[in-house]
Amino acid sequence: MAKVYVSSLIPAPAAAVWQIVRDFNGLADWTPFVAESRIEQNAPSDQVGCIRNFTLTDGGKIREKLLALSDYDLSCTYSILESPMGVTDYVATLSLTPVTDGNQTFAEWTAEFDAPPEREAELVLQIGEDVFQAAFDSLKQRVRR
Repeated sequence: MAKVYVSSLIPAPAAAVWQIVRDFNGLADWTPFVAESRIEQNAPSDQVGCIRNFTLTDGGKIREKLLALSDYDLSCTYSILESPMGVTDYVATLSLTPVTDGNQTFAEWTAEFDAPPEREAELVLQIGEDVFQAAFDSLKQRVRR
């Protein structure tokens, strides 16, 4: 099983960052790689079990299921149902922790998944840098506005 871990310091209060990232349908608003997104069957975007169906800027399509959402823990967990990456059993968690020194946010994004052995290292790097870190970098720019 492959594992990805990325962390970042976001220069904004955790409550403000959480208001952006807790919307399971909001990726197009704060990431550079999502062109459009919708929640299937018009379910609420914070309903555990809802499925987001989104299109990447490169045309790829991904479907993900919200497994957990906690306003108390400032975290969400989701799985990939369909994607062009060729991963299986993919589960990821995005979590935020308040940093009292400077009123900032410590953000962590983890994922575990299975992939063909010859693609595992490439996928870990791609997800870590091109997805998680790129999203954190974009989020930092958004909260600075």
